[in-house]
Amino acid sequence: MTEVHVAGVGLTHFGRHPERTGRDLFGEAVQRAVTDAGVPRDDIDHLNYGNFMGALAERQAHQAPLMAEAGGLQCPATRYEEACASAGVAVREAVKSIRSGERDVMLAGGMERMTNMGTAGATEGLAIAADELHEVHAGITFPGAYALMASAYFDQYGGSRADLANVAVKNHANALGNEYAQYQREITVAEAMDSPPVADPLHLFDACPITDGAAGLVLVSGEYADEHAVDAPVTITGTGQGGDKMALQDREYLAQTPAARDAADEAYAEAGVKPQDVDVAEVHDCFTIAEVLALEALGFYEVGEGIGAARRGETTRDGDRPVNLSGGLKAKGHPVGATGASQIAELTRLLRGDHPNSDAVPDAEVGLAHNAGGTVASAVVHVLEVAR
Repeated sequence: MTEVHVAGVGLTHFGRHPERTGRDLFGEAVQRAVTDAGVPRDDIDHLNYGNFMGALAERQAHQAPLMAEAGGLQCPATRYEEACASAGVAVREAVKSIRSGERDVMLAGGMERMTNMGTAGATEGLAIAADELHEVHAGITFPGAYALMASAYFDQYGGSRADLANVAVKNHANALGNEYAQYQREITVAEAMDSPPVADPLHLFDACPITDGAAGLVLVSGEYADEHAVDAPVTITGTGQGGDKMALQDREYLAQTPAARDAADEAYAEAGVKPQDVDVAEVHDCFTIAEVLALEALGFYEVGEGIGAARRGETTRDGDRPVNLSGGLKAKGHPVGATGASQIAELTRLLRGDHPNSDAVPDAEVGLAHNAGGTVASAVVHVLEVAR
């Protein structure tokens, strides 16, 4: 089985871009990725593109060929939709295509425009990732759904709002030097605790922002990298995907995410590594409680023990295993169709040593990206490694 190298990464600034179209954003991400890779565009065999709600935000369906055109690519293109895990799935399918020998060079990425919909419009648009019949009709939104998961966690395992506030403070601190991050400012635990309530026990600073942005990755086979002398030291050595029941009331657990656990188990097995081998991770912290659930599902902590990780300093930039050095979804931003690819772009930069926070993990060899859809009814995990 051939190796899959991350030859190039490209990101736009994540934030509010009301003056720009989706194709404009994705074209920029592709340009940056191709330049970073040094690979001719004509060598790209296929575009795997993630997008969730472009039909609502821009009244534009059938986006994949349009985005190939925006990126200057002369190749077929396929759109992947798995809610907030859309780009993660797009990357996973690209990895599988290259490993199988079907493709040699692929562009995998995603884009989302959200801020043009306003807060109410974006919240309503995001809600279509929940169960329309049994959740949305009952009035559930994603802040409400994650509040139910946080309440269940507190009831079963303990923890407090202060523990969650420490997750937010950590990720805002990590975003300070990241030029692509939406919120490049520090917050305090007191500010997070005093922010307006959204859905008890979650407050405003427990939630990620509404974001516009795009991300792209150029992935190449080991044979192509060798033949064309592509400098691509980071490889994707493991990929996994898991699923769970869509509606929260149908699940066995409210305070655990077995879809992420299953995806991680598959990715670890492929890569031949264990949770304790992971030096740095980017996890799907759409809400602060989501980071806690991810840490436990990925095997970094036993169930019920991840809640205090940020407060204890174990996942901060100077901790034993830094988590979300990019700022995470919480501070870097969350353009949902792009997030899975952006996590791998940030990890690649961290492992290569050209990320503003690479000095926090100078000897890191193994990174992990965790991307989730909805309330983790779907999850994708990738393991990245770099030779030192």
